[in-house]
Parts: sequence; structure tokens; C-alpha cells
Amino acid sequence: MRLLPLKDPERSWRHIRAQWKKDAEGVGEDFASFSGITVFDALTSKEADCQGLYYLADSQRVHALCQVRRLLMSKYPTPALSVRFVNVSPIYDLGVADISGYAQVLVTLFSGVVWLSRDALSASHIRFFLKSPGDSQFFAALKAATPLSPFSKFTIEGALIECSLKEVGAVRLTEQRVS
Repeated sequence: MRLLPLKDPERSWRHIRAQWKKDAEGVGEDFASFSGITVFDALTSKEADCQGLYYLADSQRVHALCQVRRLLMSKYPTPALSVRFVNVSPIYDLGVADISGYAQVLVTLFSGVVWLSRDALSASHIRFFLKSPGDSQFFAALKAATPLSPFSKFTIEGALIECSLKEVGAVRLTEQRVS
């Protein structure tokens, strides 16, 4: 799976929306009842290019959507990525896919955001808002400080993950020492 930007948000969202609607209706659910859908309807209808919408997909389907914004925040000395409006395909919300598939999607989405922070959206800090506080269980292991961890700080409070990344040079130096 890869985390990719919605290059043409309106057209891409229509495609994702059609896929997710088919998934929901395939198990007898009303697609319009999914709360996160209206958020993306609003975000994709705006004309600004800086919406920061990303989707997580493999070759067969889109698994998740979110908004990723790079911004300066008073609590951090350098830019941070703020990840909001995490929304997963109805196959996860409706139990068509099992809980391990759901956990994999969330962890893969988070990993993609970490990659963005090291590449396209350079940032030293991440604020990742999960769908619910219960989802934090899938990230508990990342709180352990280990020499190879890319994080200098990692906390989870409720549905919010906040982490600071080690400098790239520091991570490589640690890897060399462990080898």
C-alpha cells in the first residue's frame, strides 16, 4: 500500500466515493450515513490547491483517506504535520475486513505520514488524530524507546498521537552503532 496525494481532488474523490458506496451497499448499509464522508465532500469541493488530501491504496482499492497539513505551531520550534479526518473504507467499519486488516491500514497510514515527514512534507513533528481512542492500542509498541526508533518522543493521549522525529543523521549513526 502507498500513501498518495489526491492530485485532482474532485475527480479522485468521486472515484473513491463510488468504490466506498458500492462496498457499503454490498452489505446493505446506507453509504450516506458514514460521518466522515461529508468532511471529504466539503474538502474536495473547495478550489484551493492546499487541501493536503492523501489516500492509502494498493492496486485494487483505496483503504483510507486523510488530510495532512504542514504547519508551524507554537509548541514546536520547527514545522509539524497535522493529520486529521482519518477515514477508512466501509469494509473496515462494517466488519467485512477483520480487525487485523483495520490495524494494518491504520499503521500503514501512519507509516506513510512518517515517510512524508522525511520527504515531500519535511517536518520534525507529527500530530496524528486517530479515528477513536480505541485505535491507540495499535500504536502502543511505538511508545517504547529503542535505539533504532525514528522517534525522539512518542506519546498517545486519547485519540491523539504526538511524536517528534530524530534527526536523520542521528538515526543513521544509531544504526551504525547497532550493526
